[in-house]
Amino acid sequence: MTLCTPIVIKQARLIAMVWVIISLFFAVVGGIIGRAYLYPEFLGDAGSETIFMVMINNTFTPVIAGVLLAAILAAIMSTADSQLLVAASAFTEDIYRIIVKRDAGEKELVWMGRFAVIAISTIAYLIARDPNNSVMGLVSYAWAGFGAAFGPVILFSLFWRKTTRNGALGGMIVGGLVVIVWKQLSGGIFDMYEIVPGFFLSCITIYLLSILDKEGPTEEILKEFDRVNHINLHGKAIHKEDMVPLETSNE
Repeated sequence: MTLCTPIVIKQARLIAMVWVIISLFFAVVGGIIGRAYLYPEFLGDAGSETIFMVMINNTFTPVIAGVLLAAILAAIMSTADSQLLVAASAFTEDIYRIIVKRDAGEKELVWMGRFAVIAISTIAYLIARDPNNSVMGLVSYAWAGFGAAFGPVILFSLFWRKTTRNGALGGMIVGGLVVIVWKQLSGGIFDMYEIVPGFFLSCITIYLLSILDKEGPTEEILKEFDRVNHINLHGKAIHKEDMVPLETSNE
């Protein structure tokens, strides 16, 4: 997102993927080893979600364990407050300012942002209080919604130049709704992870609505698609020296 030129995309992609693979690999290995080492003598009914904290307490001295647990808490708080501010900002700028009241002043937007912070925090608190909820379950549900609503749109936008606005909007709506409805059902095929049907139906919706859209994408969008994919309208690869940084594309 902060690349100054598309030329370095390959290098950035390699670095990002290597780091993700390494971090997730050790996270999975740590969980497997911890469960094999601690269960059931130490883990007991605490559940697999506390395995890392239990493993720290049973492996290190109290001082080192305290530092490591404090680091975990700091990471959680840092992530939570950032996500809270982003959610409040998105509500204020993308919903209230655009849909509800376009001429809202800065002071009004500040107060709406504060209200959004309180409202979102309250909802998160009520969800966290439910003893039947688990971190893994909530995260899986949330990522199913994100993946089904936005995953197909991103892929179609990157790899299919005929994707239209109506197709993208319809795909996001269908993907999100399918995940919500699928989660409420159970038994048989409905035991399948909800991202699978949501993603599949979202892809179908994007394709059909884009094909049925008579206007199609504008010439400007088509040119931008070809530029980002390093291809001009005649199918020839753009040389590196001819490429323009993304932020100057509208100049």
